[in-house]
Amino acid sequence: DPPGGSQKEKPSTSRADMEEIPSWREKALEDAISFKDHEPDRAEGMLLEVLVGEQTNFGGEMRKVDEEDERKVRAQEAAVAALLEIYVKMGNVSGIVKLLDLLKLRFFPRVAKAKTAKLVRTLIDAVDRIPGTKDSGVLQGLCEETIEWCKSEKRTFLRQKIEGRLAALHLESKRFLEAMTILDELLREVKRLDDKAHLLEIQLLESKVYRALRNLPKSKAALTSARTTANAIYVPPAFQGEIDMQAGIVAADEKDYKTAYSYFYEAFEGFMSLDDPRAAQNLKYMQLCKIMANSSPGDVISVVSGSVALKYAGPDLEAMQSIAKAYEARSLQDFELVLEKYRSQLGDDPVVETHLSSLYNGLLENNLLRIIEPFSRVEIEHVASLIKLNLSTVESKLSQMILDKKLNGILDQGNGILVVYETRTLPKAYQSTIDTFSKMDLVVDSLFERALSLK
Repeated sequence: DPPGGSQKEKPSTSRADMEEIPSWREKALEDAISFKDHEPDRAEGMLLEVLVGEQTNFGGEMRKVDEEDERKVRAQEAAVAALLEIYVKMGNVSGIVKLLDLLKLRFFPRVAKAKTAKLVRTLIDAVDRIPGTKDSGVLQGLCEETIEWCKSEKRTFLRQKIEGRLAALHLESKRFLEAMTILDELLREVKRLDDKAHLLEIQLLESKVYRALRNLPKSKAALTSARTTANAIYVPPAFQGEIDMQAGIVAADEKDYKTAYSYFYEAFEGFMSLDDPRAAQNLKYMQLCKIMANSSPGDVISVVSGSVALKYAGPDLEAMQSIAKAYEARSLQDFELVLEKYRSQLGDDPVVETHLSSLYNGLLENNLLRIIEPFSRVEIEHVASLIKLNLSTVESKLSQMILDKKLNGILDQGNGILVVYETRTLPKAYQSTIDTFSKMDLVVDSLFERALSLK
């Protein structure tokens, strides 16, 4: 005892002070994060212990851990995030799948459903970031497996979200029938629940699928439904940009390039404000609209002449400018050279590829008509040599033009000759005479019916 016989009181430890003292999980988490860059295997083992361990070894003795559940969950969430970072960096898909199975058994039953949904989507996003998982079908398989788990656990909201993700994956892999099968059922469910935010995502995805199937009326109808739904709720800027972008694509398919340009411009401004890389894609589509509207190369270049657009300059925009110059020169050779040079920028984008294909076909038809104009009979091989294309391509295109009635003639394939007939404009009297006979035929039929009724 101290002098005076009084006993010194021990200082009390408040709840706030206890929270400042790191638990074993938090200490282990900090150590694991310090190892994850240079010793990922060691960090992985430590993080798994943080995630599922109930005991730890300090000073050679094992003791039971007692800590607040909230701090424990926070540490476990951080461990999951760190593990995902390691697995993505190593390309370890199986590690993520095993982690998801582990969480289903040991972690998800003890946390809120909203937190579970967030973690599941984070794990799926992590698999998506690993190259090759979409092409190999690993990501689709993981989504399907998770959907079955959601059904068994009766987690409807999460299941619907992942089904939407699976439909989007089917769209990317061009499995349109599977995508529409999922979306049809999903639309009915979400409409009953009146979840407008999720309904908007599904309607926009439905529009994309129908557009990929070349069903433009249904694509436009789904887009109109999506815009109506968007008017009733708050739409984040990034998603509004997606809606405007899809509206521009549909308008371009209808050959309304002026309207399409305005939609792409709205999407460009929205994505640019968010520093989203899709801003450059919309800038490319704006140039495409200018080309398809028969604008001069100067107008196409002016789209990217502003100080704001200059930061997006690159091969994509250079490719569109080269296409504009080749189209103005009406040169098929230059057009093909640009397509070959910028194959990844032009051929890998389905929107650009569709419209450039139409542009190329129009240019080819005009060049063929100009070449064969002086002839009544001409060898197909001679036409091919003049236009500098192979014989089979020219022969196929000429037969298509004849069937489409863009060219009045026949192909004598036995002799390899194109016979061109003179296009005659019939006098108006011919058509008037045919119309008169048609009306007289109707009168005679009417008189015959009345005569039968009198009998």
